Amino acid sequence: MDDVKRILVVSRDTRYCKKAVHYGMFLARCYGAELFVVHVVHNPFSIQGWNLPIPSLTEEYRKVLQKTKEELTEIIRLEKEKGVRVTQLVKEGEPTGEILQTVKDEHIDLMIMLAHEEGRLEHFLFGRSNDEIFRAMPCSILMIKREPEPVNF
Repeated sequence: MDDVKRILVVSRDTRYCKKAVHYGMFLARCYGAELFVVHVVHNPFSIQGWNLPIPSLTEEYRKVLQKTKEELTEIIRLEKEKGVRVTQLVKEGEPTGEILQTVKDEHIDLMIMLAHEEGRLEHFLFGRSNDEIFRAMPCSILMIKREPEPVNF
């Protein structure tokens, strides 16, 4: 693992990415690596052929983007206090393509992401499954098990 100098943590949902960022910070400290955290915001209404004349969608999308940036900034701020250099990237676009491009642009050696099943709604909102990312990745991938959500009765 001496060749791990640049680590990328993929955040799809800021509610759950804290664990992946924590693993990334730990490994970055252990290996003296630089850490990148990317969150790709996918706009499902930007698909060509859709004609939804609902002005509030654009405003809601902007709110989601701003909230994501704020949440990710706070997660990273807490981890930066531990002394690791972190670069935060919030991108808009198709997640698989943006993640792959980030890996290439930043010369990433190890990518960390949460392992979870994706439902139909998540496919619609966030893009395609992890399988597509796995097949195209030119670097090693570490999957982190996401904690199950508590069931409230």
